Amino acid sequence: MNDDALDDLREGRFEQSEGSGSLPTEESYQRKRQAQIEELVQTIKDAADKLHADRTSRGDLKILSRAIRELRYAFKVFAPYRRHRKVTVFGSARTAPDDPAYQQAMTLGRTMAEHDWLVVTGAASGIMEAGHRGAGRRHSMGLNIMLPFEQSANSVIAGDEKLVHMKYFFTRKLMFVKECDAVVCLPGGFGTLDEALEVLTLLQTGKRDMVPVVLLDPPGGTYWPALNDFIVRHLLQGGMISPEDLNLYLVTDDCQHAVDEVLGFYRVYHSMRYVRDRLVLRLQRPIDAPFLQAISREFADILAGGEFELGEALKEEWDETDIRDLPRLIFRFNRRSLGRLRLLIDSLNAGRIAPSRLG
Repeated sequence: MNDDALDDLREGRFEQSEGSGSLPTEESYQRKRQAQIEELVQTIKDAADKLHADRTSRGDLKILSRAIRELRYAFKVFAPYRRHRKVTVFGSARTAPDDPAYQQAMTLGRTMAEHDWLVVTGAASGIMEAGHRGAGRRHSMGLNIMLPFEQSANSVIAGDEKLVHMKYFFTRKLMFVKECDAVVCLPGGFGTLDEALEVLTLLQTGKRDMVPVVLLDPPGGTYWPALNDFIVRHLLQGGMISPEDLNLYLVTDDCQHAVDEVLGFYRVYHSMRYVRDRLVLRLQRPIDAPFLQAISREFADILAGGEFELGEALKEEWDETDIRDLPRLIFRFNRRSLGRLRLLIDSLNAGRIAPSRLG
């Protein structure tokens, strides 16, 4: 399978049956999906065979072997929870239980669990332990990194079937971001900053479907406002990011505000999927014609042609049976204006054109 074919699979491009444009049957979908899975597995095998021909070093082979095994197991653990909303919580492993940030993380975990969300953390101590303590074992998932220090899983998640131990940071970060529906970052060290900025980079470049990102301080905290000031003063004013990029995250020291930001993101918006050259936003409920006209006027700049249309599930989406009946907003997105796309989602959730976070 060439790169174009892999992109077709990733973006939901299925071959159409000969004849009319009628919707595919469940049986035909299952046959095509199984054929595509078999082809992808064969592609992995072919790539492995080429490693020997390339005389790849033993050290490089060990990295590849371990990464594949880690990801395979992580995919297996997370698979049963794919349709369960999850929030990834980042923060320092060194935060003590009497620290206000620890208490804030506990409150966050407890509140999200009350809304039946799973709380995913690095499974260690500090903020990670606090998030799990608040959520409780049943609503906790963990991705523990194996280090010479700070490597033991916290008592809440230790031994749980929803805990994965990983050697590499890059495989662990992939799972943190791939499997979540929201990201909340509390104060932390280099690792927390790395994780927060990587998520923002992925959103800004369209390498991750849109999710809410909250930078959460304890009450009165200055950790994230200081970073935000740096972003505005040096990145924005220096022309290194666009004003619209500030729509991609929220800074707050109010836990309820953080929870409202996460839950409110899915008030109307459900999910997104690219189908060929169209972006499909799946909605919890339809929007009316006047609001569609307002969206068309306000967000015409993000179109790569055509116009915004209301519709039903495209035939390429019929593999997602549980959300097949949701209404859709369909348009050709320019794939550049990701901050504006976030503002469009905010507007859909608010039922009116939302203001930019730049103020």
